[in-house]
Amino acid sequence: MENDLQIVLHNLPAGNWEAGERGIACLPDRVAEFRECVPRAIEYAKALNVPQLNCLVGIPTAGVSAEQVRATIVENLRFAADALKKEGIRLLVEPCNAYDIPGFALNRSKEGLDVIQAVGSDNLFLQYDIYHMQRMEGELAATIKKNLPKIAHIQFADNPGRNEPGTGEINYPFLFKLLDEIGYQGWIGCEYKPLNGTEAGLGWLQSIGNVKQAATA
Repeated sequence: MENDLQIVLHNLPAGNWEAGERGIACLPDRVAEFRECVPRAIEYAKALNVPQLNCLVGIPTAGVSAEQVRATIVENLRFAADALKKEGIRLLVEPCNAYDIPGFALNRSKEGLDVIQAVGSDNLFLQYDIYHMQRMEGELAATIKKNLPKIAHIQFADNPGRNEPGTGEINYPFLFKLLDEIGYQGWIGCEYKPLNGTEAGLGWLQSIGNVKQAATA
């Protein structure tokens, strides 16, 4: 691309976002729609040279059993993982916290990993969002280290507020150093709301750099 930027990830179609939908992969009555969306997502990914796609599984419909919700997620992810594998594109699945997205079907890293195991595909990985997992479970460093082979993408924001690193409680200098030490090879996506605008919100990059320099001096 002209600006030498790479698009490393986009989502599978997530339904009607304005109406509150946050994915449709968990909805038994929308299976056909989900599967029709997969080829379109692949088409976009190939046009933009995107190596991986994320699936937001969504919020289950009231009255649908937990067993049916899980079975629908597993079958839809298996379908998408197989279709994407044929095109050399990885599929990710992302747990999200239950405070920002009440009712979301996957809330914790273990829930995402259990679904990955149930799907049984070597083309399905975890998208680990540090902000979401700090809100739901903590134990960030231990969880990342333990499950590193299944984590293909990491996103972050600080907590509380979902702003940039340094505005909340998460020790990002420690976590970024840890990711280097354990050999994480994927991308790390900034998914935060700048507290005082975009330019000011990038100041954490310099402070993190200074911490790294001090640590290696």
